[in-house]
Amino acid sequence: MRLDILTLFPDFIQASAALGVVGRACERGLLEVVAHNPRDHAAGNYRRVDERPFGGGPGMVMLIDPLRATLAAARAADPRPAPVVLLSPQGERLTQRRVREFAAMPRLILVCGRYEGIDERFVEAEVDLEISIGDYVLSGGELGAAVLVDAIGRLQEGALNDAASAVQDSFEDGLLDCPHYTRPESHALGEVPAVLRGGDHAAIARWRRQQSLGRTWLRRPDLLARTALSASDRALLEAFQRAWRAAQETSRPL
Repeated sequence: MRLDILTLFPDFIQASAALGVVGRACERGLLEVVAHNPRDHAAGNYRRVDERPFGGGPGMVMLIDPLRATLAAARAADPRPAPVVLLSPQGERLTQRRVREFAAMPRLILVCGRYEGIDERFVEAEVDLEISIGDYVLSGGELGAAVLVDAIGRLQEGALNDAASAVQDSFEDGLLDCPHYTRPESHALGEVPAVLRGGDHAAIARWRRQQSLGRTWLRRPDLLARTALSASDRALLEAFQRAWRAAQETSRPL
């Protein structure tokens, strides 16, 4: 897969794409990340990419022409069609389902805004989708783009040493992930649950499923409300809820 990113900070994008799982995916030829700087396509000695907004107000707005020229260069670099995604706090909230859709595409072009924003005429003419990574505002779209690069890169086939890691992640089946433990078995902070040490793989699978259901119920009930549960899932969740409520009662001060 190829990701083209329009950004005023190409060094940041390239550095973040060289790390960890994403860096390994790039080294293996599974992912290509290319940064394009609008300043390289701006006119004048100062290579200006922004101007004051019409109507007054604070901040600066990114100009249309440098962005359009940069987008044209990105498109010309590879003949395959590519949706254009703008990282914006006004966009659709990013989900794992959307990440999987992106990861299945051969190409994607990401646009990182800066300053007060981008001239709306460019957005209306050139952008296919706006994506937000959360209900907060950053200085620009680069961190959001880095999030997308990482989320997409790790889903490329062969990027993870164990493909099952992605299947077990939070949100993959609509639920949060279960808790995980490693050595030592006994520690001042507590013990590893006995079921994980017993070697009964069916019991371990049931425990992990129950913990996943329970965690989602406690932390993200909105996700649970959108998930179709089987009869066995409902039974596991009800048992978790009974145990959790009993623990709450015993820990309640008199």
